[in-house]
Amino acid sequence: RRMDLSEFERDNSRSCRLVSSVPELCRGEECCLGVDEAGRGPVLGPMVYGICFCPLSRKQDLEELKVADSKTLTEAEREKLFEKIDLAKDFIGWALEVLSPNVISTSMQQRVKYNLNVMSHDAAIGLIQYALDSGVRLKETFVFRRGGGKKNKNELNSLFKTSFLIYFLFFPVISYSKVARDHAVKSWKFVEDLGDINLEYGSGYPNDPKTKEWLAKYLDPVFGYPQFVRFSWSTAQTILDSKAAPVHW
Repeated sequence: RRMDLSEFERDNSRSCRLVSSVPELCRGEECCLGVDEAGRGPVLGPMVYGICFCPLSRKQDLEELKVADSKTLTEAEREKLFEKIDLAKDFIGWALEVLSPNVISTSMQQRVKYNLNVMSHDAAIGLIQYALDSGVRLKETFVFRRGGGKKNKNELNSLFKTSFLIYFLFFPVISYSKVARDHAVKSWKFVEDLGDINLEYGSGYPNDPKTKEWLAKYLDPVFGYPQFVRFSWSTAQTILDSKAAPVHW
């Protein structure tokens, strides 16, 4: 079963939130929740934050699905795990925040900069708040630690009034965020007229030779890059500065 990203695909110039139904068990029992992200580093495509939650009483069932850090799995393995967890919708819920590359770039380059760290922070907090607003009885929240652990933990505890415990550990749950990004990148609909475009753009990471080659090929000297590219990234900026037509304001 393919993850349904049709809402985002209708207008991929804007960010959107995708959610599952909330299992009744999650409203009646204390739950654990994991936060994960995918696509923070690439110069191509969206960044996706995701949460999964389930009752504490069903953690063993979750472990029996043999979930793992998405970065240790192949794309095919992630797809299989997504299908397994999607069948467990009676006790597992999820939500995704898909941040468009166009939104990331324009936010980082506006007069009052809205940088990636703040965007990431706000996406994670927004998803946790969504779960609470949906009636999920959160007791334990697992956030993948990326530095600033004590400061971030104190901030989250203060923000959510210490209503549940926060652990800066990776929550062993399928990365819905990674599956969503894989699908979004593969099925990206270009609004620009690029002709018979080559979709072999590699991983999207700045040091990937295929990505570098694609960036060099699809640079328009006047209009720059299609919205698929995070033009605020230094990799894209360097090419724009050296290859694009100069603009005098």
